[in-house]
Amino acid sequence: MRIGLVGLGKMGANMATRLRSHGIDVVGYDRDPAVSDVLSLAELVAALPAGERIVWVMVPAGGITDAVVTDLGALMTAGDAVIDGGNSHYVDDAPRADALAEAGIGYLDVGVSGGVWGLENGYGLMVGGDADLVARVMPVFDALRPEGPREEGFVHAGDVGAGHYAKMVHNGIEYGLMQAYAEGFELLGAQDIVTDVPGTMKAWTRGTVVRSWLLELLVKALEDDPELARISDWVEDSGEGRWTVDAAIDAEVPLPVISAALFARFASRQGASPAMKAVAALRHQFGGHGVREAGPAGPQVP
Repeated sequence: MRIGLVGLGKMGANMATRLRSHGIDVVGYDRDPAVSDVLSLAELVAALPAGERIVWVMVPAGGITDAVVTDLGALMTAGDAVIDGGNSHYVDDAPRADALAEAGIGYLDVGVSGGVWGLENGYGLMVGGDADLVARVMPVFDALRPEGPREEGFVHAGDVGAGHYAKMVHNGIEYGLMQAYAEGFELLGAQDIVTDVPGTMKAWTRGTVVRSWLLELLVKALEDDPELARISDWVEDSGEGRWTVDAAIDAEVPLPVISAALFARFASRQGASPAMKAVAALRHQFGGHGVREAGPAGPQVP
């Protein structure tokens, strides 16, 4: 099986490597010719079998994704399919799918979780779109997802938009979990009672009800830098937390924890906070997201 993959950054390059290791032939395109297999989208499309092309898009959400999908729609033909695996806003999916459908081109939206660790561990996948097209692409999904039962790392969440909606909610939950661990980290060190904060949190990684991969990643960050002294407490937000809160307001669903976690990130930009240092460290650990060096207006570290 051969597919095209547009965008060979942190996630895209690792996904291409994992796909190839599972027997999927990948033709990659990136604006950086040093990492690209072809020089243009047109060459990418030409390298795939007409009428059954599958092109997976992994570029920043918003205008860049819109432009790539529009360009692909002009180059591809009936029977082909486009997959948006980026962190797109779910409301953008239906218009893209409708526009491609006019030319007989299919569309799937896929929420992808796993960050920089996905190459080794596999990616959690949440898919929206037509069931027949999902079945056709299943060898690709099976190559990307974690080992083990399919239903524990993959879901066909619903029609177009459902994949990105599920990923949005997933990321909102992630905000809340990270904030809870981070606040616990700060409270452990707030008094001279617990003398080994990293060790205490490490002891929680087995047997306790709060154990998780995120907790393991925080422990890893603390082992590298026990006071998180090298990291600023400035924490960015990707946009998905905002979309989650917006959707909750529209649906009149109370999200006090997720909303508070989002607002805590805003607060991180106003003053020093050990808890927000922990959130910044977690984002860097699981997603390779940039952090800022400690100190006045420290530069962002990739």
